[in-house]
Amino acid sequence: MSSGSRMFQLKVDPLTGNSEWVVIEEDEASGDATKQLLANTSYLDMLNDTRRNKAYREAIDKTITKPCHVLDIGAGTGLLSMMAAQAMDNGDSVESSGSKGMVTACESYLPMVKLMRKVLHANGMQRKIRIINKRSDELEVGVDMPSRADVLVSEILDSELLGEGLIPTLQHAHDQLLVDNPKTVPYRATVYGQLIESTGLWKLHDLYNTEKEVLDEIRLVPEGMDSALCVKRQQFSMHCDALEEDIKLLSEPFKVFDFDFWRRPDSHRVMELNVQATNTGTVHAIISWWLLQLDEKGTIFYSTAPKWISCPSSMEGFNSSISWSQNWCDHWKQCVWFIPKKGLSLLKDEEVSLLAVHTDTSISYEMKTLSQNLELGQSELSAQKYQITLLPEKIALYSDVNWRCSMLKAIKNAMKQKTPSLCVVVDDSIFLAVALAHLIKGSHVLSLFPGLQEKGAQYLQAVAAANGYSKDHVEVQKMSELLTSQSSQEKQIDLLVGEPFYYGNNSVLPWQNLRFWKDRSLLDSVLSEGAVIMPCKGLLKACAMSLPDLWQSHQCLQHVEGFDHSVVNSTLGACGGLPPGQENPTLPFSVWQCGESKKMSDIVTIMEFNFLKTISPCSGKAKVEFITHGKCHGFVLWIDWVMDTEESIVLSTGPEQRYWKQGVKLLKEPVAVGSHRSATTDCHSADIETSFDPSTGDLIVDYAFL
Repeated sequence: MSSGSRMFQLKVDPLTGNSEWVVIEEDEASGDATKQLLANTSYLDMLNDTRRNKAYREAIDKTITKPCHVLDIGAGTGLLSMMAAQAMDNGDSVESSGSKGMVTACESYLPMVKLMRKVLHANGMQRKIRIINKRSDELEVGVDMPSRADVLVSEILDSELLGEGLIPTLQHAHDQLLVDNPKTVPYRATVYGQLIESTGLWKLHDLYNTEKEVLDEIRLVPEGMDSALCVKRQQFSMHCDALEEDIKLLSEPFKVFDFDFWRRPDSHRVMELNVQATNTGTVHAIISWWLLQLDEKGTIFYSTAPKWISCPSSMEGFNSSISWSQNWCDHWKQCVWFIPKKGLSLLKDEEVSLLAVHTDTSISYEMKTLSQNLELGQSELSAQKYQITLLPEKIALYSDVNWRCSMLKAIKNAMKQKTPSLCVVVDDSIFLAVALAHLIKGSHVLSLFPGLQEKGAQYLQAVAAANGYSKDHVEVQKMSELLTSQSSQEKQIDLLVGEPFYYGNNSVLPWQNLRFWKDRSLLDSVLSEGAVIMPCKGLLKACAMSLPDLWQSHQCLQHVEGFDHSVVNSTLGACGGLPPGQENPTLPFSVWQCGESKKMSDIVTIMEFNFLKTISPCSGKAKVEFITHGKCHGFVLWIDWVMDTEESIVLSTGPEQRYWKQGVKLLKEPVAVGSHRSATTDCHSADIETSFDPSTGDLIVDYAFL
């Protein structure tokens, strides 16, 4: 949120969950806090996408051949604005007048405006491009722009295409900011889909049916309440190439929607499609992607298709420049739309009637066959009051038999140590709250549910009968209420548990879940003597890895299509090329979705977090021995949660697990490494050292190759 030369930025304390809006003046918009936010964005990844940059450059050069007024919406670092300005300089020699020869760069995010000014200055473009720090729907001709623009250049696309507000942005631009029949780059976008079968994708959304295969008597989604825990009815962006071995294609790709940038788009459309099955199987999901036509003549394209998709037959034989998605990038992925329940069974050659609907910001699907009807709406209207939506990874975790067995075993082991009269779930773990109430009949279960709050309380009441506990057996309280009530009573906490999991913390670093340690420390005064803490310990683990695709997407920028971008490296957290003493940040990634990857060392333990004691600063050091020859691009870090004091139950959140994100510390430059048994002069080992500051929740990571 911004206003003039200041903006309001949401600041969140990862160890308390507390948030506040802070005012950031323009001269503070490139501070450390803002740098961390920008490092977590996709700006750097986009600027390192050479296919994207080249396609835009070629299309702009073909579209802008003489002086004109160009509007760049969502200008970012000003790359497209500079391309447009240079295209006018290189075009036909026509004397410009008025707004002809002008580029108006619209960017609403103040830190990016500051960065754009630096980039324009570094390229001598500051006098050719006028920056407006506003949302495009706030622009007014005659106030911010001298006249309507002849050409629109923009890149306001997400993986779904529409999620960044493409349609309302184009509508306002055509109504208020552009001439009639303007030229645009891009010219058109086409969304494609494909029916697929995938057991892995099915488990990411259908807890009701996957839980039926589990024999532990815990029913998070009881019979008749199949939407109690579910994913949102939306498309989810994923790197589908990482799932290719688990995917069976059930149709050819089919066209869903065309979106023209050069004319005003509709807010809502419905398209009925008939898709023929090419294989017998069960449709678990629709995978979609888009093809961007950047120029009017249809010679320059960019695709976000998965690697198994080849050039559309309609484009074969054309003299086209096609930037196909063979190189990994993180800013645009494919999208997955889950088919409810167990999916839709199809026979080869059977025809599916598919209804595609788009709104201003999203695309959704409904489907039927002639022989089957499948309802895609929510299963029960009455479920909405207690329905909880979770991320697909959490749905899959709650259906994981091994994880559930480990959690239940840990609870039973804790019961052997001490029969608890009061159990407290300090985080948002739905599973632990239900499991405790089911297993420990004589105790009272309090859940803090800091993120779920009242919705969590309603859910626990709704599933009580199916899980064999009375409604007065469980309760949801706030931390402050718990401290107040327990300090005035003799009853103290005998069992304190967490996964840890905090609802709404979707893109956090692993150690930010040490909020569990902070919460446990706040409750120290109301713990009984010999109280059981679960987990009792956290182990910070690390592994050296080869991550060429991820490193490439975050490498230091020099010239992007001929324009110097070196001034952005520090702010965007690039690898290498930074001032002495400055490191790129550790960022959260699902390593299994990061393209090519390979373990270069054994896993080491760097340090321990002892939850039996109150939270305190800690540090550790470990030596990493390389086990294979190749390039090391960084260190992957995560926490293994030790559930019992005997350390017989340890739940890992490492890169081999697909339910969690890891912290990735990319190197300034890739390092050639090899094992001690090799005769090369490569590095054989490295020291990695970390320190944790509980006042900020930060983990500092240092390393040295030996």
